[in-house]
Amino acid sequence: MKKKITYAEAINRAFQYILKKFPESFVIGQGLWSPWYVGSTMKNLPDLFGKKRIIDSPVSEAGVTSIAVGASLHKMKPIVVHPRMDFMLLATDAIINQASKWKFMLGGANSPSVTIRSIINRGGEQGAQHSQSLYSMFANIPGIVLALPSNPQDAYDFLIKSVQTNSTVIYIDDRWLYSEEGIVEFNKNNLHKNIFSEKAKIIKKGNDITLISLGYGVKIIKEVSKKLLKKKISAELIDLKIINPLDAKSCINSAKKTKKVFVLDYGWSNCGISSEIISQIAEKTYNSNIKINYLKITLPDYPAPTNKLNEKDYYISSTKVCKKIIKHFF
Repeated sequence: MKKKITYAEAINRAFQYILKKFPESFVIGQGLWSPWYVGSTMKNLPDLFGKKRIIDSPVSEAGVTSIAVGASLHKMKPIVVHPRMDFMLLATDAIINQASKWKFMLGGANSPSVTIRSIINRGGEQGAQHSQSLYSMFANIPGIVLALPSNPQDAYDFLIKSVQTNSTVIYIDDRWLYSEEGIVEFNKNNLHKNIFSEKAKIIKKGNDITLISLGYGVKIIKEVSKKLLKKKISAELIDLKIINPLDAKSCINSAKKTKKVFVLDYGWSNCGISSEIISQIAEKTYNSNIKINYLKITLPDYPAPTNKLNEKDYYISSTKVCKKIIKHFF
């Protein structure tokens, strides 16, 4: 069955699938019973599955994450919801020192296969402590899988596959994408697979330049490609999808073809995912006769502002990206 739905509804449908198919699954976190706290992504789930499986917790990021990690060691399939990625930092001991390590420390005999849903909730004058895209930081930790769906189909698939993965998965969704619509196929044959089946993907073919991004940034590079096409510039688009482990093969092959690489990153530049992508392409093409030109755009290297005027300059628009690409490459 296929249906056109929003990104937010796709997440809700994925929760319904998981909670029906896996009786050992439950969801825990702040604001899960609220009609607004996590948007419409949890709508009606407490009524459908009961408040013993949709657990609205006190403000205790470390506590709920630790509970979920422990439950996963006892063959349950917990999903922890952190409504803002910023405050997930309070749970870093449970995530970085425990969940990511135990599979290896226990010799593979057991594994905390916990899904951590982390929501990016920037903009709207929320300021520096409510607007951070911290995926590059968590991508630096071995033992954690990081998935960033950029469209409704991936939002649906990735959550279901995360729950079936025998590792700790941080599933990062972005509230700026919640209203985006797309066709979602619900009865896909590969839904029984784990998240490792997902790789970076070329979502549009092109010959003149390679545009690479992840999460919300994919929406922006799609807009950029349309603007470039009006100037007769054909862009190839790559959605990274999973950034730990990072699959750069499609990026490398595309770079060899177009010889121009642009990476858009809604995180910061220093030690960021954009730098890692460029580094891997450069390493793999160093001994070839191919000369590749690079450009990356990231957020400015300071915390998010708290007013609309400065937010307009701080966040990255497709118009701004297009101008810089043309100036740099063409």
